[in-house]
Amino acid sequence: MRGDPTDYAERVLDVVERIPPGRVMAYGDIAEYLGEGGPRQVGRVMALWGGGVPWWRVIRADGSPPQCHERRALQHYRAEGTPLRGDRVDMRLARWTGEAAETG
Repeated sequence: MRGDPTDYAERVLDVVERIPPGRVMAYGDIAEYLGEGGPRQVGRVMALWGGGVPWWRVIRADGSPPQCHERRALQHYRAEGTPLRGDRVDMRLARWTGEAAETG
């Protein structure tokens, strides 16, 4: 039984909702941004409650899509114009640091 998301899960999901289209964060990036937890804890949150947020924007540090959802994730990446290198996200170009979009 999943129950309601924990406070930590809510913070993780909030960060995921703010990742802009065409950009990604690694599981560890989110934990570091929040200053708590680690990649496994973020992965657990995404496994339990990530279906309502743009889950495809949370990936492994090597740029590989979420396990068992690769095909669907690649469709999202192509639709959003996410920079790719083969079947992986180009982390150098697509990684989002959590900074607000520049205005100008």
